[in-house]
Amino acid sequence: MTAPVFVVETARLAGAVPGTPVRLDGPEGRHAAAVKRLEVGEAVTLTDGLGLGGHGTVTAVHGKDALEVTLTGLAAVAEPSPRIVVVQALPKGDRGELAVETMTEVGVDVVVPWPASRCVTQWKGERGAKALAKWRATAREAGKQSRRLRFPEVREPMTTRQLAPLLAGAAFAAVLHEEGAEPLATAELPDSGDLVLIVGPEGGVSPEELAAFAEAGAKPYRLGSSVLRTSTAGVAAGALLLGRTGRWS
Repeated sequence: MTAPVFVVETARLAGAVPGTPVRLDGPEGRHAAAVKRLEVGEAVTLTDGLGLGGHGTVTAVHGKDALEVTLTGLAAVAEPSPRIVVVQALPKGDRGELAVETMTEVGVDVVVPWPASRCVTQWKGERGAKALAKWRATAREAGKQSRRLRFPEVREPMTTRQLAPLLAGAAFAAVLHEEGAEPLATAELPDSGDLVLIVGPEGGVSPEELAAFAEAGAKPYRLGSSVLRTSTAGVAAGALLLGRTGRWS
């Protein structure tokens, strides 16, 4: 079984010297000591969630609030290439967190919340800020659970108009749509750059949105013969591209 992952500040991790203990405290330290009940000698991994990490062992436990980890060394995970970016329409209920969780587990790099015109859920004011915070917390926890050293970036929500520059600058951009003439499985993919996938809401992408995306360079592609829910389409498409680009090799 692989070692559990805990998050520490970049400065604390970057300044760590192999053989010298690194203190894990705060919420992460309490979780390690009181919830996971780690003991001296157990293996752990520390990361800043931005690509820097190190493996080590617990060398001291301080009550239920903190412990010390002695690292054997540090490793940096380079920026992935190509990057998988998923523009995710806002689902109802907790399906947004489900989508972020599973996309994180498969290896998606960036998630962009999108309030599509047919979304039942709309993020506004304090409610929107709380929802975005939940998505980011979900990405962090799923990143730890899936043993990632580089967690996905969950960006601020973007409107259809705001998405145009993102799509225009992408190396490949696709709208997942059941009426797409070409399957995503056979699309010609670049070796580098951003691969952007647009996942519509349960009510579908509107004709006006499809036209705006087409103008920005995003063509409609189909995943298969079945129609997936908005909370699972990004996971399936992301996994497909991760396999096709060799990221899963």
